[in-house]
Amino acid sequence: MKNFQDKVVVITGAGSGMGRALAINFSRLGAQLALNDFNEKSLAETKSMLPASMKVFTKVFDVSNKDEMYKFADDVMAKFGRVDVMINNAGVAVARHRTNEVSYEDYNWIIGINFWGVMYGSMAFLPYLRKQKESSLVNFSSIFGLHGIPGQAPYAISKFAVRGLTESLQLEEKIHKTGVAVSAVHPGGVKTNIAKASRGAEHDPKTIEKFEKTFITSPDKAAKIIINGIRRKKSRILVGIDAVFFSFFVHKARFIAKAILSTAYKNI
Repeated sequence: MKNFQDKVVVITGAGSGMGRALAINFSRLGAQLALNDFNEKSLAETKSMLPASMKVFTKVFDVSNKDEMYKFADDVMAKFGRVDVMINNAGVAVARHRTNEVSYEDYNWIIGINFWGVMYGSMAFLPYLRKQKESSLVNFSSIFGLHGIPGQAPYAISKFAVRGLTESLQLEEKIHKTGVAVSAVHPGGVKTNIAKASRGAEHDPKTIEKFEKTFITSPDKAAKIIINGIRRKKSRILVGIDAVFFSFFVHKARFIAKAILSTAYKNI
């Protein structure tokens, strides 16, 4: 998909971070936008940053609610009559703990948003994406959907699940020649509020501060990389030089990646 002029782009988690940056960048390319976020105020702020003349539809809901997601898909079709790009960006994190110290409530919460939110978004919008000659489904995983990370089992589990779903859909859409290009996004450290906003972060501010120092890519730069990946119909979109190196280590030298992680997080 080379041209986004008048294309309908759906973005979840558009109230901040990469979701907001994607909305702004797509608006500059002439797209029409359907935006979601759980935070009404943040979503309104994103909308206020877009040209007043452009067509924007917003809806506040939790992506882990299946009925709300399917209603969102129907509402977008009623509003625009088509969907060209669906970006399942919404995601959350929990504070770092050893795997056995995380509550089942936290596991269910993060998987509900990070995985089921992506699943619901994919399933609700795929029938509409398939109506177009060409379209894109874009699901956010992470570099920690390529390799596990000590202290972040819930996050890694949810992102591995997204990767598995997305790679399965990639093959299915190709086999059936639907015209839907399916992409998995694997961001490295992007300067968003995900760490600071993670559940339980208020109890360990020093760790959060240290972790945020590894965030090297701006949301705007990340958005541009992702949009370029959509244009090129890339199956895997690596965001940031850290993501590129991490992917190399994982696939070409897994033992190196394990050694790096073990050393970096030995104090957890």
